Amino acid sequence: MTGVDLHTLTGAYVLDALDTDAERESVERHLAHCSACTHEVRELSETAARLGLAVAEPVTPALRAEVLRRIADVRQLPPVTVQSGRTLARLRGLRRLPRWALAASLAGTVTLAGFAGLQYQRAEEAGTRAARAEASAEAVAAVLAAPDARVSTARLADGAVGTLVHAPSLDRAVFAAAGMPAPPAGKVYQLWYDDAGTMRSAGLMASGTTSSTTLLEGSANRSAGIGITVEPEGGSPRPTSAPVATMAMPKA
Repeated sequence: MTGVDLHTLTGAYVLDALDTDAERESVERHLAHCSACTHEVRELSETAARLGLAVAEPVTPALRAEVLRRIADVRQLPPVTVQSGRTLARLRGLRRLPRWALAASLAGTVTLAGFAGLQYQRAEEAGTRAARAEASAEAVAAVLAAPDARVSTARLADGAVGTLVHAPSLDRAVFAAAGMPAPPAGKVYQLWYDDAGTMRSAGLMASGTTSSTTLLEGSANRSAGIGITVEPEGGSPRPTSAPVATMAMPKA
């Protein structure tokens, strides 16, 4: 870090683009006593979150329908029909096969049919997931574009940055996190609304990534803020650990 002006590293710090942990630690020590850089980091974090979220653009209904049609379009083999003497001869030949060979042939046919059915089921599931992802992206975009959207950004534990967007007119909120450390094995981050001291589940954060955007579930208007806890996979009906981070709802 010798000869490097720490004032010039705020952008790389916000985007988690510093080369080493030593650089990140040096910037964080600098932020502890430099109010100008701290203010700049907050503004850059808010801008980066808005730009990262705003790229979600709903597809046209025609394109969505075409994609879902193709995903579910699994061609099946046509039924076997006896049309010639050669086909009859082949069928008679099957009758002369040993029972174990005939059973193996039938098992292979059943396996292929089952595989085709599994492919179709997976295609339908993929279509459902795509539809849900599209609906979530559209809802996130609506919150960000709301004329009364309020935004706040804060530094969380372990150097992570959180951005909370609340749109009172929609009664919805979006939370974006950058630089979140991975939760322990078998655990997930769960978001909670703080309803005057009562914690209400707001959904799970995406796992396997240090940066994520989450459309909070349920009403946001009656909450004073949010909290994040570490919970078992699948989430919990109520918090089982102390919050690793909290944020107040942004004010106008």
